[in-house]
Amino acid sequence: MELTDAYTKLQPYMHYLLAVLCLVVVVYKLTAFFVKQKAVIRSIEAFPGPPAHFLFGHVFEFKQDGTDLFKAVEWGKQYPYAFPIWFGPSLCFLNINHPDYAKTILTSTEPKDDFVYRFLQTWIGDGLLVSKGQKWFRHRRLLTPGFHYDVLKPYVQLMSQSAKTMLDKWESYAHTDKTFELFEHVSLMTLDTILQCAFSCKTNCQTEGGNNAYIKAVYELSDLANFRFRTFPYHSDLIFYLSPHGYRYRNACKVAHAHTENVIKKRKEALTEETELGRTQAKRYQDFLDILLFARDENQQGLSDEDLRAEVDTFMFEGHDTTASGISFLLYCLACHPEHQNICREEILQVLGGRDTMEWEDLSKIPYTTMCIKEALRLYPPVPGVARKTTKQYTFFDGRTLPAGFHVAVSVFGIHRNPVVWENPNVFDPLRFLPENVSKRSPHAFVPFSAGPRNCIGQTFAMNEMKVVTALTLKRYQLIEDLHFQPKMVARLILRSLNGVHIKIRPVDPQVWEKS
Repeated sequence: MELTDAYTKLQPYMHYLLAVLCLVVVVYKLTAFFVKQKAVIRSIEAFPGPPAHFLFGHVFEFKQDGTDLFKAVEWGKQYPYAFPIWFGPSLCFLNINHPDYAKTILTSTEPKDDFVYRFLQTWIGDGLLVSKGQKWFRHRRLLTPGFHYDVLKPYVQLMSQSAKTMLDKWESYAHTDKTFELFEHVSLMTLDTILQCAFSCKTNCQTEGGNNAYIKAVYELSDLANFRFRTFPYHSDLIFYLSPHGYRYRNACKVAHAHTENVIKKRKEALTEETELGRTQAKRYQDFLDILLFARDENQQGLSDEDLRAEVDTFMFEGHDTTASGISFLLYCLACHPEHQNICREEILQVLGGRDTMEWEDLSKIPYTTMCIKEALRLYPPVPGVARKTTKQYTFFDGRTLPAGFHVAVSVFGIHRNPVVWENPNVFDPLRFLPENVSKRSPHAFVPFSAGPRNCIGQTFAMNEMKVVTALTLKRYQLIEDLHFQPKMVARLILRSLNGVHIKIRPVDPQVWEKS
């Protein structure tokens, strides 16, 4: 009774107590925020950068209109080694755009940044892209045999088949003089390739018509992950989960996961016993999924079901989307530079003779084409940047230091277009990759596949596919630039174009090239 009376007397003042409590929480949060902001500012005092809004940082400097990557390049001219970029009031990245600074970070085993990459974990899990520490070391060691040249060698024929399917579809454009968007075609082709090569899964994804559900989901997930990073309130898992964007993200994840789970399920049904490995070795080739399923560490422990799906999700995405970006922009570059395209075609026809497929031995016989591929990767790196988080203090070659716990972004795009590093950086010049020119540069001046211990494990696979597709494409078609369609490049996990990548094509007259 007394308690009830006391509560009744206090009831008129409850809203005042609630207001005081809220005020205390707000003051605490603001104090913590300003303490954190000051600590970050002190950490980067040695690194000047472009002026930032005290609350929004540089967020509104990036318009998402195809100019953002070039804006960062322009800032890099004023700050040619590294400069801070703020995403909100307290989230700051040291943006590195010089090879000497990149070397310090990339040659270390620093983990991927736990802020940026955590937005991907509900999609691709804790696979090789985002894992760290002993788990990353163990998985890297288990997966490395999947990229041995003995495993990669039979993939060349499968790559040729997938490329020929795409090029057959292009016949409808070859006689019309009409522009077409090639990124979508190339994405289907690279998905077909990774499914056949890495998972022995034959599909009709290139010919079945309509939008491929998996590729559509990957586009959606990439866009939403990028949007979440740029939207400060969405850094909260709860707010993002309750938002319409979070709902779309979960639905896209379901589509992507259903795709990879179906691939794993079909293989497990075919490999019901471990002795089945003997039969897989008797096949024409052993694929990446075989190696994943039967990989064992020194304790004879394999990958868990969760780890298996994470790696399949990772390689399904990385194995088709990054190569699709690289190939699309490569073909665009060759369309824009017919003089280089013609030299490549002459080289390719000489190697192929009358054949319409590439062989393993052919890959090393097209040096000029390889230089063109590398120059396209310089100008249009499929992964425009990578992020790390320091676990210890780092001192760079000029004496400036960065403390432990700091976010670092290595701008691959910025390094590749840094005028301090590259003469006429925006000019397409394959001769930059002549051996005598390469020897004059830092090995970290060209890092389309990153570098150091956490470099891209599938880079040889990607380069092989780019060579095969380029060779077979130039054998059949002349690529022509359409000046009305210039790509508006944006970073969406990988390099994409807001308005697509458009070219025209014409059939190559074999008689003309035989005479030349």
